[in-house]
Amino acid sequence: MHPSTRAARTPGGPDPTFGGLVPPLHPATSYVRDADGGYPGGHSYSRDQNPTGDPAEAVLADLEGGTEALLFGSGMAAATALLDALPAGTLVVAPTHMYWTMRLWLQRETDAGRLRTAFVANDDLAAWAEALTAPGPLAVWLETPSNPMGLVTDLAAVAELAHRAGAVVIADNTTATPVHTRPIEHGVDVVFHSATKQLNGHGDVLAGALVTARSDDLWARVHDQRAYRGAVLGPFEAWLLQRGLRTLYLRVPRSAASALALAEAVQGHRALTEVIYPGLPDHPGHAVAARQMHDGFGLLLSIRLAGGEPAARRVLRRLELFADATSLGGPESLAEHRSRIEGAGTPVPDDLLRLAVGLEHPDDLVADLRAALDAEVGRG
Repeated sequence: MHPSTRAARTPGGPDPTFGGLVPPLHPATSYVRDADGGYPGGHSYSRDQNPTGDPAEAVLADLEGGTEALLFGSGMAAATALLDALPAGTLVVAPTHMYWTMRLWLQRETDAGRLRTAFVANDDLAAWAEALTAPGPLAVWLETPSNPMGLVTDLAAVAELAHRAGAVVIADNTTATPVHTRPIEHGVDVVFHSATKQLNGHGDVLAGALVTARSDDLWARVHDQRAYRGAVLGPFEAWLLQRGLRTLYLRVPRSAASALALAEAVQGHRALTEVIYPGLPDHPGHAVAARQMHDGFGLLLSIRLAGGEPAARRVLRRLELFADATSLGGPESLAEHRSRIEGAGTPVPDDLLRLAVGLEHPDDLVADLRAALDAEVGRG
């Protein structure tokens, strides 16, 4: 069956107790043992695993082409559990442009002496190869397209380089989702998601997820990290996430199509110096993106203002349909002045606005953005 069909249907079919088409919610934290001390239902304590999360984990593992998925209480809970499962002293090779909070955490772990880090240009294969010659345990963290600079990394090429060096390869697939990209098919070992974003899609769940290509020692340690930290996703949040996954293949292509329409509509506008979107043919990573992405190029685009930071702030204030808020992947379109949000040390230029495109009609979004940009030109 097509992935959209598999996403829309509950794994295992209707609820066997009452026949409900929606998966049941299980708030219980503890479960009875049988006479032999085992757990006939397969669950013992909800700090380790709650059955409400089972359908969402099964669907996500299936959609990503992995063997197993684990849900966490947030994206950062998932990411830090995975990286804490790496051997002490592991060198994590990561892109220069990546999710800012993740980059800060890597730097703090390096300062504390638990990990080592090397940041390389997202699309420079020679730089990735050079960094992977370092001694000791190695891991690669990938993010493509990058947030918010839209840089594209060749997943298969970097994964091949990494595996030659004995490195584990991790890919942040939050912005692409399995609708656009399935990193495991390109050689990635573990896929990460901030499930708060498009996987849930409604702006009402904080969640994270990991999907593994295989069950191995690293994955067993990730299991332990989640259980001992108590980082499992709560049952109500897991239930909401499963609801969101059922419409994933409707929502994600719609937002991507609207993002492309926006990018095309304002490319060349006099108020802008650049429109950054991998779906545009003149984007430097377009050929790679077209090879490893399907059904669109994602919901994120960024624009750079000719008038610098003051112009970026003015345009942001003029927007009516784009809310000035942090996150992405919900029904509402959002806009952010990212350098102000990230603060000191950010590699994001201060003339950039990041747009996260939601589910409004693309004509309305184009009209809103054009009006804000036209007003900026009119100031001159």
